[in-house]
Amino acid sequence: MDALLLSRIQFGFVISFHVLFPAFTIGLSSWLAFLEFRWLRTRDPVWKDLYFFWLKIFAVSFGMGVVSGIVMSFQIGTNWSVFAERAGAVIGPLLGFEVLTAFFLEATFLGVMLFGWKRVPDRLHFLSTCMVALGTLISTFWILSANSWMQTPRGFELVDGMFHVTSWREVIFNPSFPYRLVHMTLAAFLTTCFVIGGVSGWYLRRGLHRDPALRMLKLSIAFALIVVPLQILAGDLHGLNTAEHQPLKVAAMEGHWERQPEGEGMPLLLWAVPDQAAATNRQEIAIPRLGGLILTHTWDGQIEALDIALPEDRPPVAPVFYAFRVMVGLGMAMLLLALASGLRWRQGRLESARGLHLAWNVMLPSGFVAILAGWFVTEIGRQPWVVYGQLRTADAVSDITTASVAISLGVYMFAYAVVFGFGTAYILKMLRRGPLPHEPEPETEGGDRTPARPLSAADATLEEGTR
Repeated sequence: MDALLLSRIQFGFVISFHVLFPAFTIGLSSWLAFLEFRWLRTRDPVWKDLYFFWLKIFAVSFGMGVVSGIVMSFQIGTNWSVFAERAGAVIGPLLGFEVLTAFFLEATFLGVMLFGWKRVPDRLHFLSTCMVALGTLISTFWILSANSWMQTPRGFELVDGMFHVTSWREVIFNPSFPYRLVHMTLAAFLTTCFVIGGVSGWYLRRGLHRDPALRMLKLSIAFALIVVPLQILAGDLHGLNTAEHQPLKVAAMEGHWERQPEGEGMPLLLWAVPDQAAATNRQEIAIPRLGGLILTHTWDGQIEALDIALPEDRPPVAPVFYAFRVMVGLGMAMLLLALASGLRWRQGRLESARGLHLAWNVMLPSGFVAILAGWFVTEIGRQPWVVYGQLRTADAVSDITTASVAISLGVYMFAYAVVFGFGTAYILKMLRRGPLPHEPEPETEGGDRTPARPLSAADATLEEGTR
C-alpha cells in the first residue's frame, strides 16, 4: 500500500460515515415538519409525541453529521492538496455557497426548533422546523452540484493546469447534476421512510406503542408506494445520462467488457465474477438482450464496452459491479415490501400481519446500505479520475508519506469507532424507549417556561416508557 491507496481508503472511510447522517436527517427533517403540521391541524397528542420522539433522534444524527463533515473537508487540504490547488476555484465557492445558503439557515432556526417549544408561538416553531428541512435540501443541492461537476465537468477552462470558471451556470447545472440531485434526494427520503417503518414494525411485533406504531407504518407504506417507483424511474434516467457522459462507469456496472455482434443486443448479467486482469467474466448468469433493452430502450441496443479504454483507464470493475447489484436488489425488495404491505392494508389485516412487521424490521437499514452501495458505484466507477477526464486521482494526492497516512487512518478509525459507536448506541436506546407522552415544561418562579429539552429523559427504561 502506498500513500495514494491509503488516502483513497481514508477518504472513502470518512465519507461513508458522513453520507449516512445527512441522508438520514434530510428525510427526517421533512418528516418532523409533517408531524408538526398534523399536530397543528388536529391537536392530536399522538402527533406531538411522535414529533418529540423523532426530534431527539434528529438532534443526535444532525450533530454527528456535522462532526463527520468537518473531518471530511479537512482531508481535502491534507491528503488531496493538489486537487484543492487546481480545482479550488470551482469546488471552494460551491462549498462556500452551501455554508452561506444552507448551513446558516439551519443554524438560525435549529435552536428554535430544538428548544423553542412553548417559548415561541406554535406557528413560528413550525416555521423553524420547515426552515431546517429546507436548509437540508439546499445543502443537498450544493453538495451534489460540487460532486456532479467532478463527474461531468463543464463551464471551465484549464490555464497552466488550473481550473478557472467560465460559466457558473454550466458549473452548477452540469449535465449529471439534475439526475443525481433527484436520485440522491429520493434515496434520502426512502432511507428515513424505512427506518420509520422498521421501528414501527419492531414496536408492533412486541405490542408496544401500538397506535403511534400503526400510524407510522401506514405512513411509511403510503410513502414507499409513491416514492419507490419514482426512485426506480429516476435511477433509470440517471443511468441513461451516465451512459452518455461516463460510459466506462456503466460498462463496469454491467460487467460489459466488449460489444456483442450487431443484432444480438446486450445481455443483462444477473451474476458474474469479473476478472480485471483477463478482461472477462467468470460464472456468468445472463438474460439475453435485456441489458440493452434497459439501458438503451431498444431490443438490439448496446452501450460502449470497457475495451474502448486502455486497461489503466478502466475503473475497478468488481466493486462497481457488485455494489450496483446490491443497490438495485434492495430497491426491488423495497418495492415488493411496499406492494405486499399495501395489499394487507387494503384487506384490513395490516395490524395482525406479523410477517410484514418482521420484514419492515429487517429492512430498517436497507436505505443506508443502498446509499452506500450507490455511492461506491458513483465514486469507484469514476476512477482513475478525480475530475472526470481532466485530473487523474494519482495526480491529485498530496506529497505525503505512507506512514503519515497510515497513522491518521488508524486514528480516524479509532475515533470514529468511539464517537459514532456511542452516538449510534444512544440513538438505538432512544428508539427502544419509543414515543412517550410529551410532558409540559415546568414553570419557573418568574412564570417563564424552561426550554423543551429534546434529549431529556433518554435514560428511562423501556418498561417505564410503555406503562
